[in-house]
Amino acid sequence: MLASLLQQVPYFTPDDIAAFVPLWHKKVTVSRGDFLVREGQVEQHLYFVLSGAFWLYYPTPAENICVGFAYPNTLVTAFPSLVTQQPSTYCIQALRKAELLAITKSDFDTIQEKRPVFGKFWRLELEKALMGKMEREIDLQLLTPEQRLQRLLARSPHIFQLVPRKYIASYLRMTPETLSRIL
Repeated sequence: MLASLLQQVPYFTPDDIAAFVPLWHKKVTVSRGDFLVREGQVEQHLYFVLSGAFWLYYPTPAENICVGFAYPNTLVTAFPSLVTQQPSTYCIQALRKAELLAITKSDFDTIQEKRPVFGKFWRLELEKALMGKMEREIDLQLLTPEQRLQRLLARSPHIFQLVPRKYIASYLRMTPETLSRIL
């Protein structure tokens, strides 16, 4: 699955893909409710989701605040921890049984150094993620609950098939009752 997605990246050669795919040698299975990353853990991997779904959340004494989701054909990691190598302040928990492939931070850093095309790939992925985070910030700061829901559905129309409503409500910063009312 990973190789077929990489073949869609126009600047990857077959040789690039052949060098990259074997580095994702760690297969991880996570049961529903189990953690991929816990608060306080130092992240050492970048993951590619093969199946299942995850929610990324920031735990507070009052509530767990959902900051994102991961589902098949997406990359996921506790990004601040991966970059800084400091303990994560976020959790990544499986919403359903999931299978992932993992590459170590050191292997990913090395291939970016050896093959600059992977540095370009990572930069473009980070740019897309930053754009998404900026859109989300605007959504949360400026829009009504109805508008937030509509923008989420426009970006991720499949979300309700993958993620229970209570997590979507948390992500949209509304109560589950408000979400039910506006659906």
